[in-house]
Amino acid sequence: MEQTNGWFRRGLRDGVPVGLGYFAVALTIGITAKQAGFTALQAMIASMTNLTSAGQFAAFSIIAAGGGYWEVAVMTLVANARYMLMSCSVSQKLDPNSRFFHRFFVAHGITDELFGLAIAVPGRLNPRYSYGSTLIATVGWSLGTFSGVLMGEFLPARIVSALSVGLFGMFLAVIMPKARESRIVGALVAVSFLLSYLASRLELLSGISSGVKTIILTVVISLGAALLFPVKDDEEANVHEG
Repeated sequence: MEQTNGWFRRGLRDGVPVGLGYFAVALTIGITAKQAGFTALQAMIASMTNLTSAGQFAAFSIIAAGGGYWEVAVMTLVANARYMLMSCSVSQKLDPNSRFFHRFFVAHGITDELFGLAIAVPGRLNPRYSYGSTLIATVGWSLGTFSGVLMGEFLPARIVSALSVGLFGMFLAVIMPKARESRIVGALVAVSFLLSYLASRLELLSGISSGVKTIILTVVISLGAALLFPVKDDEEANVHEG
């Protein structure tokens, strides 16, 4: 029990910077929700059940334009499809005997930043770690959305823009320590940034949504890394060491 609580507390601790960053960014989500006709409580519930900026921006924008349920569902699926790949990756770090409900709830809390935290954990990932980090991130995200509906429209546009940029700095803080530890990881991060920039500028890919571009780049880069730099299993590594 003590070890289990330790994992949960560790997740809470590591998730604090993410939660603070999410609170700041969610203010802009709240503004969009208010424009779509949501109350502060409704917007907060939406953030608690849909922990994603791109998906909520798309959904609130479609709702504001009078779109239907299917339009919201399809757009949210496209915007968040990359999380299916991240969930598969995190699932590989869980104990093979982990129950389905653990995998389900860990996958439900996957975001870019929380994925970075989970992958950075050495060895096997205890689901309680993800529960802790997801809890604090969800609190920050939902309270930020709630606050955004109430006071977001009174904040100067420059301040809202500055708060949004802070999320990118927080994401860099998550991935840079791992990139500094491994030259291979660092090189792959640099390649990912370069290819993402090229994908956003190429006219050939202009008709593809950013979510689909992210999926394509993730598959291509991950496949290339797996072929060029395969990671040995623990048992295989022990055989070579013996």
